[in-house]
Amino acid sequence: MKTTYNYLFLLTLLNLILFMFLAKTYESDFVNHIDMKTINYIQGLEHPYITLVMKFFSFIGDTIQVIIISVIILLILYKVFHQRRELLLFSIVLLGSTLFNVLLKNFFQRERPTIYQMVIEENFSFPSGHSMAALSLYGIVSFLLWRHIPKQSGRMVLITISAVFILVIGISRIYLGVHFPSDIIGAYLVSGAWLMFTIWLFINFISNRKA
Repeated sequence: MKTTYNYLFLLTLLNLILFMFLAKTYESDFVNHIDMKTINYIQGLEHPYITLVMKFFSFIGDTIQVIIISVIILLILYKVFHQRRELLLFSIVLLGSTLFNVLLKNFFQRERPTIYQMVIEENFSFPSGHSMAALSLYGIVSFLLWRHIPKQSGRMVLITISAVFILVIGISRIYLGVHFPSDIIGAYLVSGAWLMFTIWLFINFISNRKA
């Protein structure tokens, strides 16, 4: 079978290696020091307006809101672009990311930070579910919509908006005191690996079907 875009597979492996390294070291003094310094800096920016923004981004990264956004996107893919294979890819990425997050949280069972929490979360901390969902959702949306946007300027707007949402949702979880920065980084690594792997499989499936 001919394979293409093999750099995506290599990036998948790299992300998994980095995630495993972080999973082994997040309790170390060095990572804990970086976590605490980062938390203190981000929470030191506290301001009523910033808090509103962070709560908004945390809100849209919550499970119910992600489901609503996903259903809307699924309808667009089906009704506007008539892409059933893309709809299947989208569903696999989101469902797989959710499943991996549940399994990993229960495997590592890391307790959440207790320094200063603006909101209360009761489940485990590592990796961040909001951050995994954000990267999976906006990452796969960027990939799918990129193929339907002809102008470079439109594509750049798409990537910029997606990157901002992914980044700010992650930062909001640190700002609100419910995640360590290493939770966010771990989420980006494992979700990024899953996203790139599924895209790699999808591209090769389409290429081989055409061949």
